[in-house]
Amino acid sequence: MEACGSAHHWARELKLLGREVRMMPPHYVKPYVKRGKNDAADAEAICEAVGRPSMRLVPVKGTEQQSVLMRHRTRSLLVRQCTMLANALSATITDASQFKSGRQLAAWLGLVPRQNSSGGKERLGRISKQGDRCLRQLLVIGATSMLGVVNKNRTANDAWAISLLAKKPPRLVTVALANKRARIAWAVMARQESYKDRPARA
Repeated sequence: MEACGSAHHWARELKLLGREVRMMPPHYVKPYVKRGKNDAADAEAICEAVGRPSMRLVPVKGTEQQSVLMRHRTRSLLVRQCTMLANALSATITDASQFKSGRQLAAWLGLVPRQNSSGGKERLGRISKQGDRCLRQLLVIGATSMLGVVNKNRTANDAWAISLLAKKPPRLVTVALANKRARIAWAVMARQESYKDRPARA
Protein backbone atom coordinates (compact mmCIF):
# COMPACT_ATOMS: atom_id res chain seq x y z
CA MET A 1 0.00 0.00 0.00
CA GLU A 2 1.00 3.60 -0.52
CA ALA A 3 1.24 5.37 2.85
CA CYS A 4 -1.47 8.01 2.49
CA GLY A 5 -3.70 9.67 5.09
CA SER A 6 -5.99 6.70 5.72
CA ALA A 7 -3.42 3.96 4.99
CA HIS A 8 -2.70 3.14 8.65
CA HIS A 9 -6.40 2.59 9.37
CA TRP A 10 -6.82 0.23 6.42
CA ALA A 11 -3.53 -1.50 7.23
CA ARG A 12 -4.83 -2.27 10.73
CA GLU A 13 -8.10 -3.58 9.28
CA LEU A 14 -6.27 -5.81 6.79
CA LYS A 15 -4.01 -7.17 9.53
CA LEU A 16 -7.10 -8.17 11.52
CA LEU A 17 -8.12 -10.22 8.48
CA GLY A 18 -4.80 -12.04 8.64
CA ARG A 19 -3.10 -10.20 5.77
CA GLU A 20 0.54 -9.11 5.73
CA VAL A 21 0.64 -5.37 5.09
CA ARG A 22 3.55 -3.45 3.63
CA MET A 23 3.39 0.31 3.25
CA MET A 24 5.66 2.47 1.11
CA PRO A 25 6.27 6.22 1.32
CA PRO A 26 4.58 7.91 -1.69
CA HIS A 27 7.83 9.52 -2.92
CA TYR A 28 9.42 6.04 -3.17
CA VAL A 29 6.61 4.87 -5.45
CA LYS A 30 6.92 7.70 -7.97
CA PRO A 31 10.17 6.57 -9.69
CA TYR A 32 8.51 3.24 -10.58
CA VAL A 33 5.54 4.79 -12.39
CA LYS A 34 6.23 4.36 -16.11
CA ARG A 35 3.29 6.31 -17.50
CA GLY A 36 0.58 8.75 -16.49
CA LYS A 37 -0.53 8.61 -12.86
CA ASN A 38 -3.64 6.51 -12.22
CA ASP A 39 -4.62 3.78 -9.76
CA ALA A 40 -3.57 0.91 -12.04
CA ALA A 41 -0.15 2.45 -12.74
CA ASP A 42 0.36 3.17 -9.02
CA ALA A 43 -0.58 -0.41 -8.07
CA GLU A 44 1.85 -1.82 -10.66
CA ALA A 45 4.62 0.50 -9.42
CA ILE A 46 4.02 -0.48 -5.78
CA CYS A 47 4.15 -4.21 -6.68
CA GLU A 48 7.42 -3.70 -8.52
CA ALA A 49 9.00 -1.51 -5.85
CA VAL A 50 7.96 -3.48 -2.75
CA GLY A 51 9.81 -6.57 -3.98
CA ARG A 52 13.17 -4.81 -3.83
CA PRO A 53 15.19 -5.96 -0.77
CA SER A 54 16.54 -2.46 -0.08
CA MET A 55 13.10 -0.81 -0.05
CA ARG A 56 12.32 1.11 3.14
CA LEU A 57 8.82 0.46 4.42
CA VAL A 58 6.60 2.48 6.73
CA PRO A 59 5.67 0.62 9.94
CA VAL A 60 1.92 0.38 10.57
CA LYS A 61 0.98 2.72 13.41
CA GLY A 62 -1.62 2.01 16.07
CA THR A 63 -4.41 4.43 16.98
CA GLU A 64 -2.54 5.63 20.10
CA GLN A 65 0.62 6.30 18.10
CA GLN A 66 -1.34 8.29 15.54
CA SER A 67 -3.06 10.26 18.33
CA VAL A 68 0.31 11.23 19.85
CA LEU A 69 1.66 12.27 16.44
CA MET A 70 -1.46 14.31 15.77
CA ARG A 71 -1.04 16.17 19.08
CA HIS A 72 2.61 16.91 18.28
CA ARG A 73 1.76 18.17 14.80
CA THR A 74 -1.08 20.34 16.14
CA ARG A 75 1.28 21.85 18.72
CA SER A 76 3.93 22.38 16.03
CA LEU A 77 1.38 24.18 13.84
CA LEU A 78 0.29 26.38 16.75
CA VAL A 79 3.90 27.31 17.61
CA ARG A 80 4.60 28.03 13.93
CA GLN A 81 1.52 30.27 13.63
CA CYS A 82 2.34 32.14 16.86
CA THR A 83 5.91 32.67 15.68
CA MET A 84 4.71 33.84 12.27
CA LEU A 85 2.29 36.27 13.93
CA ALA A 86 4.97 37.66 16.23
CA ASN A 87 7.44 38.05 13.34
CA ALA A 88 4.81 39.63 11.09
CA LEU A 89 3.79 42.08 13.80
CA SER A 90 7.36 43.10 14.59
CA ALA A 91 8.28 43.36 10.89
CA THR A 92 5.27 45.37 9.77
CA ILE A 93 4.54 47.43 12.85
CA THR A 94 7.95 48.04 14.38
CA ASP A 95 6.91 51.65 14.76
CA ALA A 96 3.14 51.87 15.31
CA SER A 97 3.27 55.62 14.71
CA GLN A 98 3.42 55.00 10.94
CA PHE A 99 -0.34 54.43 11.22
CA LYS A 100 -2.36 57.27 12.70
CA SER A 101 -5.10 54.97 13.96
CA GLY A 102 -6.15 51.36 14.34
CA ARG A 103 -8.55 51.94 11.45
CA GLN A 104 -5.60 52.77 9.17
CA LEU A 105 -3.80 49.58 10.23
CA ALA A 106 -6.91 47.45 9.57
CA ALA A 107 -7.28 49.07 6.14
CA TRP A 108 -3.58 48.49 5.38
CA LEU A 109 -4.00 44.81 6.28
CA GLY A 110 -6.92 44.50 3.87
CA LEU A 111 -9.50 43.79 6.59
CA VAL A 112 -11.95 46.42 5.28
CA PRO A 113 -14.46 46.08 2.43
CA ARG A 114 -13.64 47.39 -1.03
CA GLN A 115 -15.54 50.52 -1.96
CA ASN A 116 -17.27 50.93 -5.31
CA SER A 117 -19.29 54.05 -4.68
CA SER A 118 -20.66 56.55 -7.16
CA GLY A 119 -23.60 58.94 -7.50
CA GLY A 120 -23.87 59.32 -3.75
CA LYS A 121 -24.52 55.60 -3.31
CA GLU A 122 -22.10 53.64 -1.14
CA ARG A 123 -21.44 50.09 -2.28
CA LEU A 124 -19.19 47.85 -0.20
CA GLY A 125 -17.77 44.62 -1.60
CA ARG A 126 -15.43 41.93 -0.32
CA ILE A 127 -12.40 42.80 1.79
CA SER A 128 -9.54 44.38 -0.14
CA LYS A 129 -6.88 41.84 1.00
CA GLN A 130 -4.10 44.42 0.82
CA GLY A 131 -0.96 44.48 2.96
CA ASP A 132 0.71 41.57 4.76
CA ARG A 133 -1.08 38.37 3.72
CA CYS A 134 0.46 36.30 6.52
CA LEU A 135 -0.59 38.70 9.27
CA ARG A 136 -4.10 39.06 7.83
CA GLN A 137 -4.46 35.28 7.56
CA LEU A 138 -3.37 34.71 11.16
CA LEU A 139 -5.72 37.40 12.48
CA VAL A 140 -8.63 35.78 10.60
CA ILE A 141 -7.66 32.29 11.89
CA GLY A 142 -7.54 33.66 15.44
CA ALA A 143 -10.91 35.38 14.99
CA THR A 144 -12.43 32.16 13.64
CA SER A 145 -11.23 30.30 16.74
CA MET A 146 -12.58 33.04 19.03
CA LEU A 147 -15.96 32.90 17.30
CA GLY A 148 -16.16 29.17 18.02
CA VAL A 149 -15.61 29.89 21.72
CA VAL A 150 -18.22 32.66 21.67
CA ASN A 151 -20.78 30.25 20.22
CA LYS A 152 -20.12 27.66 22.93
CA ASN A 153 -19.58 29.84 26.02
CA ARG A 154 -21.45 33.11 25.70
CA THR A 155 -20.45 35.81 28.19
CA ALA A 156 -21.38 39.47 28.61
CA ASN A 157 -18.02 40.53 27.11
CA ASP A 158 -18.94 38.76 23.86
CA ALA A 159 -22.10 40.80 23.39
CA TRP A 160 -20.73 42.64 20.34
CA ALA A 161 -19.90 39.47 18.43
CA ILE A 162 -23.13 37.76 19.53
CA SER A 163 -25.29 40.68 18.35
CA LEU A 164 -23.42 40.72 15.02
CA LEU A 165 -23.91 36.96 14.57
CA ALA A 166 -27.66 37.44 14.92
CA LYS A 167 -27.69 39.72 11.85
CA LYS A 168 -24.71 38.74 9.68
CA PRO A 169 -23.18 35.52 8.28
CA PRO A 170 -20.39 33.94 10.40
CA ARG A 171 -17.67 34.58 7.78
CA LEU A 172 -18.41 38.30 7.78
CA VAL A 173 -18.40 38.38 11.59
CA THR A 174 -15.03 36.58 11.58
CA VAL A 175 -13.47 39.30 9.41
CA ALA A 176 -15.08 42.03 11.56
CA LEU A 177 -13.58 40.39 14.66
CA ALA A 178 -10.15 40.20 12.97
CA ASN A 179 -10.49 43.90 12.11
CA LYS A 180 -11.27 44.69 15.74
CA ARG A 181 -8.26 42.67 16.96
CA ALA A 182 -6.00 44.51 14.54
CA ARG A 183 -7.19 47.83 16.00
CA ILE A 184 -6.58 46.55 19.54
CA ALA A 185 -3.05 45.48 18.52
CA TRP A 186 -2.38 48.97 17.15
CA ALA A 187 -3.66 50.62 20.36
CA VAL A 188 -1.50 48.38 22.57
CA MET A 189 1.65 49.11 20.54
CA ALA A 190 0.97 52.80 19.97
CA ARG A 191 0.31 53.45 23.66
CA GLN A 192 3.03 51.05 24.88
CA GLU A 193 0.74 49.44 27.43
CA SER A 194 -0.67 46.01 28.24
CA TYR A 195 -4.07 44.99 26.94
CA LYS A 196 -6.94 45.48 29.39
CA ASP A 197 -10.30 43.93 28.64
CA ARG A 198 -13.21 46.32 28.99
CA PRO A 199 -15.61 45.49 31.81
CA ALA A 200 -18.90 43.95 30.74
CA ARG A 201 -21.77 46.39 30.33
CA ALA A 202 -24.69 45.98 32.65
